[in-house]
Amino acid sequence: MPESVRPVRYYVREAVTYQEPDVTADALDTVELLASELATNAVRYGTEPGDSIRVVVDARPGRCRIEVHDTRRKRPHVRPASDERGRGRGLRLVGMLAQSWGTAEREFGKIVWAVVTW
Repeated sequence: MPESVRPVRYYVREAVTYQEPDVTADALDTVELLASELATNAVRYGTEPGDSIRVVVDARPGRCRIEVHDTRRKRPHVRPASDERGRGRGLRLVGMLAQSWGTAEREFGKIVWAVVTW
């Protein structure tokens, strides 16, 4: 499953630079990292074998919104900090890097989104 995230990173980078050619390299790296975290969560926790995810990118001057659509309605939550677990830090990272993030329902599943500004 983690190999499914590599095309997401590539797609997001290409979509943002196409939609907003003046994006800075730092902002582009942040958007790519956020998309990777959201997609990883969707693949791990929001899909069953054979399901697909959908990634939507909306870049405009000074900001970008990333959406990852998956097939489960269960919403993600930030786990308490722990040095014991090797996973479970992705949403903390999203919260630190994004100006805002959240979830929305869709007909068959949910959307997790994040907004980055520069």
